Amino acid sequence: MEYLALKWIHILSSTVLFGTGVGSAFYLLATTLSRNPRAVATVSSWVVWADWLFTTPTAIVQPLTGWLLVRHAGFQWSQPWLHASVVLYGVAIACWLPVVRLQYLLRDEAQACAAAGAPLSPRYWRVFIAWTALGFVAFAAFLMIFWLMVAKQWPLAHG
Repeated sequence: MEYLALKWIHILSSTVLFGTGVGSAFYLLATTLSRNPRAVATVSSWVVWADWLFTTPTAIVQPLTGWLLVRHAGFQWSQPWLHASVVLYGVAIACWLPVVRLQYLLRDEAQACAAAGAPLSPRYWRVFIAWTALGFVAFAAFLMIFWLMVAKQWPLAHG
């Protein structure tokens, strides 16, 4: 595949991956803060779908196109910015994998609370805190990856 086409696919998929993550997190956070179990049940169901429709495919496309771009451009995997971006991507994906399971738990718990006419349960809030913490780590990792991909150097490095 031509370099520019690969680069376009890589950038587009990173945009979808990051945008879906930020958008899903925003809507689930805002809805959770409303403390409305019915609304949370609905939004968390859509967040689960968004993960399967958008996040999963782009999370697979990213390392594939990244590897091909490195190969085409002749970069060395030992370059600090490239090595760091791979490690950070691993951190982000390591956070995302349990988040997928947590989203199912959030959805199921919100549905149970809504069906019972009860407020969001303590269990919901415990899972939500874990989901939020992992999301912040993944978000920070992706921000650093974007910097590394643009600058191709460590932050604050000269030259």
